[in-house]
Amino acid sequence: MSELQTPQAGDDRARDDDVVALLMRQHGDIRNLFDEVEATEGEERRDAFRRLVRLLAVHETAEEEVVHPFVRRSVAGGQDIVEDRLKEEREAKEMLADLDEMDPDGPDFLPRLITLRRNVQMHARAEERYEFIHIRRSTDVTDLAAMAKAVKAAEAMAPTPPHPGVESGAKNVALGPVAALMDRTKDAVRKAMGGS
Repeated sequence: MSELQTPQAGDDRARDDDVVALLMRQHGDIRNLFDEVEATEGEERRDAFRRLVRLLAVHETAEEEVVHPFVRRSVAGGQDIVEDRLKEEREAKEMLADLDEMDPDGPDFLPRLITLRRNVQMHARAEERYEFIHIRRSTDVTDLAAMAKAVKAAEAMAPTPPHPGVESGAKNVALGPVAALMDRTKDAVRKAMGGS
């Protein structure tokens, strides 16, 4: 396959006017890609894994730029909630980076992939419980739609490889070319949210 076709939230033609629904669909897409990686081998597995890596990077970048800032300022105990999610994301990115250097048909790949899947699924449940539910409860439909638009903008600009340790703007500065990509992502999110 010459071009990676990564599922994007909204591929199901549903309206992307609710950030929580959009991110929940991405969680489903991530689960489906894990299934595909586990069920295939050879070039099909490599392709499915590349799509999984990209979708995880896109999803986490969108959350780091849109969801976490909202939770920090709008949810009681939001700083602690976000720090816990960032720690989980850092660990997942490290595991993903390790897997990315392995042979997908090697004997250690699937056991490590299954461990990553378990961690990603626990992380997704924590997001749904501690972040998404609060967003839904404390945000009106206009803000849900604006945040969804910003997530879609982040999807379009997000980096494709995982970058462990890059969960904040300050850390992005040290990454050179990747920092420019992250800055463009932030700019796209701000523009989508109506900022300057």
